[in-house]
Amino acid sequence: MEQTFKEIVARYCETKPEDMDPEKRFREDLGFSSLDFMSLLGELEDTFDIELEEEDALQVRTIGEALELLEKECLE
Repeated sequence: MEQTFKEIVARYCETKPEDMDPEKRFREDLGFSSLDFMSLLGELEDTFDIELEEEDALQVRTIGEALELLEKECLE
């Protein structure tokens, strides 16, 4: 799941999946715009067949936080 997640994130930035550590921030380190982030969330929902709570998703700032949310949602 983590590798698929990073491959999807890599489509929206110029960072390779293998260079994404948990502390990388979407906006500051990866250059995401608000639109990029919302598009990413939609793609994650489709790929992993989950529905992310908007309030929870908007609190995500780093790769690690996003992975934690994704794992939590996939287990429910």
